[in-house]
Amino acid sequence: MSPEAEPHVPLLPEKKSSARPASVSGAVFNVSTTIIGAGIMSIPATLKVLGAVPAFVLIMVIAWLADVSVEFLLRFTHSGEATTYAGLMKESFGRVGSVAVQVCVMITNLGCLIIYLIIIGDVLSGNQPDGSVHLGILQEWFGVHWWNSREFALLFILVFVMLPLVLLRRVESLRFSSAVSVLLAVVFVAISSVLAVCALLEGKAKSPRLLPDLENRSSFFNLFTAVPVIVTAFTFHFNVHPIGSELARPSHMIAAVRISLVLCASIYFAIGIFGYLLFGDSIMADILINFDRDSDTAIGSLLNDTVRLSYALHLMLVFPLLNFSLRANIDEFLFQKKPLLATDTPRFLWLTLVLLVISYLAAIAIPDIWYFFQFVGSTSAVCLAFIFPGAIVLRDIHGISTVKDRVVAGVMIGLAAITSTVAILTNIYSLTGSRS
Repeated sequence: MSPEAEPHVPLLPEKKSSARPASVSGAVFNVSTTIIGAGIMSIPATLKVLGAVPAFVLIMVIAWLADVSVEFLLRFTHSGEATTYAGLMKESFGRVGSVAVQVCVMITNLGCLIIYLIIIGDVLSGNQPDGSVHLGILQEWFGVHWWNSREFALLFILVFVMLPLVLLRRVESLRFSSAVSVLLAVVFVAISSVLAVCALLEGKAKSPRLLPDLENRSSFFNLFTAVPVIVTAFTFHFNVHPIGSELARPSHMIAAVRISLVLCASIYFAIGIFGYLLFGDSIMADILINFDRDSDTAIGSLLNDTVRLSYALHLMLVFPLLNFSLRANIDEFLFQKKPLLATDTPRFLWLTLVLLVISYLAAIAIPDIWYFFQFVGSTSAVCLAFIFPGAIVLRDIHGISTVKDRVVAGVMIGLAAITSTVAILTNIYSLTGSRS
């Protein structure tokens, strides 16, 4: 196949490789790491907006739609010659399609990397949402100093933790960090569940709202702002092809995706319930901020600190995985005729450093992850997760779509477009209303 027919993704392994095929368990870890990311942080806040029952239903529906959309992508991939998401869209819609995927991956991944740094900054140096002060771990341990400020703490993490990881030139080098990151996420949920159970036994737990509070028309439209948050939490489609290319059979990727979706949906709903039991309506868009509360016992304080540090470390390990896809897509978009990025050290280094600097500056300037989740989920993430896969099915250049496929694809695109539009308009109204 000619280079013009298929965009090449730098640093990714070739589809046909002599290397030993990856295991399904390894694929489950990589997919789960991509899914969980920072999405788990804002899931409890969606229960605050939606109520427990609608939130559970929405998580299940979006997880199911994500499974359907991935099945669409893989089926059309193996019916044609494409080996990447961008290549798949190029087969159906030409150069415009491949560029659309690359731009959406850039927006989604860069947004997520900024969100990761915001959360890490919240954990280490605290935040002050709506005027209320939430101290970070470093400030609680050592007091407020210049060296544990948000700006300095994030700079230290970027230079001494992030930089060595993002300088790795092969995605295979990140497989162990992905496994550790999933384990840390499980530790986070486990400790949260223990704290919630203790609160229940002590009679301090908050009663979760089962249904949304619809006091007025604006409350109803605010429900739509939770949808993009959950969509972003289930957007992993940009890593389907690189992870699937390492497996022996396409069916193995479908199985890995389904296992990961069940696992992550369970984790999401569990942390949503446990978080709401602990903090009720006082829950923040980033639940880690809530864990700065004082505890009556030394063990309680230790658990609060452990739950925050475990997830901050989790995000540090997820960061290079998403940075890998982001860097590859930017390089493919800007330097199509250049040598492979892994073989061009100057280009690799300056592109890596530029992405780190942009992420750092944005994380310092933006204090609230809720708006970032809504923006990304209402635009690029919903395109990658639902609109593009649905459009490929409706285009059907291989003639393999069934009537059921076309109906599901049409409904998927329609729901995604309507909810995203309402969410964007609601956010604009909220922002303009708060400033007037």
